[in-house]
Amino acid sequence: MTADSASSNRKAELLADVVEHVDITTYDARPVIDAMRKMSFSSRDTARAADILSMAIEDKDCSVWLTLAGSTSAGGCMHVWRDMIRFGMIDTVVATGASIIDMDFFEALGFKHYQAKSDVDDRDLRALYIDRIYDTYIDEEELQACDHAILEIANGLEPRPYSSREFIHEIGRWLAAGNARKPGSLIQTAYEEGAPIFCPAFTDSSAGFGLVKHQVERIKAGKPYTTIDSVADFRELTDIKLAAGTTGLFMVGGGVPKNFAQDTVVCAEILGHEAQMHKYAVQITVADVRDGACSSSTLKEACSWGKVDVTFEQMVFAEATTVAPLIASDAYHRGGWKTREKRRWAKLFERK
Repeated sequence: MTADSASSNRKAELLADVVEHVDITTYDARPVIDAMRKMSFSSRDTARAADILSMAIEDKDCSVWLTLAGSTSAGGCMHVWRDMIRFGMIDTVVATGASIIDMDFFEALGFKHYQAKSDVDDRDLRALYIDRIYDTYIDEEELQACDHAILEIANGLEPRPYSSREFIHEIGRWLAAGNARKPGSLIQTAYEEGAPIFCPAFTDSSAGFGLVKHQVERIKAGKPYTTIDSVADFRELTDIKLAAGTTGLFMVGGGVPKNFAQDTVVCAEILGHEAQMHKYAVQITVADVRDGACSSSTLKEACSWGKVDVTFEQMVFAEATTVAPLIASDAYHRGGWKTREKRRWAKLFERK
């Protein structure tokens, strides 16, 4: 056996166990949440978080937003977020670029995430072109194909500044035009449902590599190129806040997506508008408040900034893949979304 074939066999062995995404429609978490409500510690916090999410969904005046940080999509929650859009439980997504591109778009192209082995040296993974996210693997060669798909999309657009929301909308259009190898991705579903996706740090992802290559090639050819306008992201999400009025946040992790969504209240005020603080807020995080970072600032702290009301807020200190599928399944089976009007905020940005 040659060295190349041995490496190929080893890589195939390591990329054998596919991560399967949980389906919130196939199990009813209501009895679990009801039981947790009578418990203590994180269980009771989880039950109250589920109650607040259902309250936000059932509030006819409320627009519900999802914020995503971390790697829950790679870890098996990808369809949870997709189905929350599909069934009208959320109207807008604010996420890291990795969640949307390296994970969701990556799988839309037909690629997979894999369960990692616990005893493999990361230097061996590097030699095999396997990237690791904790206990999850990604094939780096496939991830580079994702980079090139972004390059292809960018090359096909009018060269001008785009908000990340607008660029992701174009990715959804591209997928829906027959380029998706996996149907029902988060990006494509959001595109079809008119639900905007924002990535305020968009280039901190596989999209960044594709867009850099696009710009370098255009500069060499003396041609104009596409850019991402992060200020437009802030303006557009604030436009949604102003149009929505009452809002609720379901936040997975913290970081830029969390702060970006919360800051729309302050931005609206700076622009001279009277904006309500986010009425409902749930955050699932394992971050420790002692480091003073944005990811770990509590929702009560956000109230001092005028961002979040504290009447209906709940911190859940838990690893998100363990509790988010329970909370989302509870909301799905309680059925408040069935009579809820989908907001389809993408209509705000349709070009005349």
